[in-house]
Amino acid sequence: MTDASPHVQCAAGEFIGAGLGTVDVFRGIRYAAPPIGGRRWRDPLPAPSVVGPIDATTFGGVAPQQINPALTLGPGARQDEDCLFLNVWRPAGASGRALPVMVWLHGGAYTFGSSSQPLYDGGALVESGDVVVVTVNYRIGALGFLDLSSFSTTDQQFDGNLALKDILLALHWVKDNIEDFGGDPSKVTVFGESAGGGLVTTLLATPSAAGLFSRAIAESSPATSVYGPARARSVAERFLREVGGDAASARSLPASEIVRAAMAVFAAVPTEVPGTLAFAPVIDGTLVPEAPATVLKEGRALPVPLIIGTNHDEASFFRFMKSPLMPITGPDIERMFAAMQVENPTVELPSREAVLASYEGVRQKMLGLGIARDIAFRLPTIWIAEGHAAVAPVWLYRFDHATRALQAIGLGATHGAELAYVWGNLPTGRKDPTFLLGGRRTAERISGRVRARWTAFARGGSPDAPDAVAWTPYDAHTRETLVIDADDRIVADLDAPLRAGWGDTVLAFP
Repeated sequence: MTDASPHVQCAAGEFIGAGLGTVDVFRGIRYAAPPIGGRRWRDPLPAPSVVGPIDATTFGGVAPQQINPALTLGPGARQDEDCLFLNVWRPAGASGRALPVMVWLHGGAYTFGSSSQPLYDGGALVESGDVVVVTVNYRIGALGFLDLSSFSTTDQQFDGNLALKDILLALHWVKDNIEDFGGDPSKVTVFGESAGGGLVTTLLATPSAAGLFSRAIAESSPATSVYGPARARSVAERFLREVGGDAASARSLPASEIVRAAMAVFAAVPTEVPGTLAFAPVIDGTLVPEAPATVLKEGRALPVPLIIGTNHDEASFFRFMKSPLMPITGPDIERMFAAMQVENPTVELPSREAVLASYEGVRQKMLGLGIARDIAFRLPTIWIAEGHAAVAPVWLYRFDHATRALQAIGLGATHGAELAYVWGNLPTGRKDPTFLLGGRRTAERISGRVRARWTAFARGGSPDAPDAVAWTPYDAHTRETLVIDADDRIVADLDAPLRAGWGDTVLAFP
């Protein structure tokens, strides 16, 4: 930190960042009071304004979690329950410019991840797109998604939907402060992937989020994995059995014990009921009044333009990681079909024969991957695109690109494969297999197009890129989809077989 370091004076305080040539970065800005002690499992409170300059050159604490070998939290990452921080990347000296703002919500099955992951370094996106990027920490796992509100007493109060409330508070911080960083608070795009994408689609169905963002991008959103209070209560009871106490005593446990118990619940729930997540947003009737996928399908969500899509081979990652989260074996899929009957008592479900017919030509050993991919990600995305297009422009995509090496090891365009392209942070190093058989130049071209599309959208226009096919909005007649590959292409009604097999009615999956 030197006299030449970038500094910003805003309502939240004075922050001294780091100059990185063409980009300034401000790390570890507190947007909420520490959610610790008696504030564990309580609604977030705004951070008080600070007096005097604050060093904003290092990231804040990472939400407590079990280390995941598939996810790099970054050098020096420090886990701490006091984790409600955000980071701001901007073009150097951008104060006073009123640039579009892109607010990132990281993924990680609502249980892993952080805003400080090296993958989410905003430098390339800011430099190429001339935007301001904000990445947000929120509480995860049992500390962010466990709903203990039904266990409240006069002496011990508990709140629910904590992670969603963290994000809403962070968006309020952006609204109040981002102008002094060079951002336009009236032009905010919220974007996220996987759990982050699920939070984006949930925000679209959250009435109190109105006015906090003007555009949205949902990458691989598990939009139907949002459950009601009865399911939330059963998960809470399982968690309390795991820690061997009541909600009041759990408040004083070490964070490491909360993480241990949460991981036991995280694994047990989808093992018993395939396709079910232990931790996810809750349809509580107040903050989230109804199932987000239903609200979006019926055209009743916040009427903001939306980019939404999935990857061609979403489920291969979960098979590769031996994750319990997705039902990819024959027996698990059969159990999930049976559970769907219970979850949808008033809906005429598609016949098993009609569903299987939509996978004609798919090899038997790949059938489970296809069904798991579509139930978790593609079908909810199609339903949302069709419904939301009635109230706002929607652009639907599918990311199909995979290098020869990723194809060879059976991952293909797997879950999260688009992230490096969105952020312009393509993998390097001998330990990463992505480019072992070549393909980096093609990947760099694709990344340039994806970043151009995402940032053009954030600026308020159509998500188009120079010298690339124009991306037309989705409508119920042509159902045009952008397929992102070595050469992008527009395909009409790409998902016709899926719609024919599964139907257009939103189904509640287990």
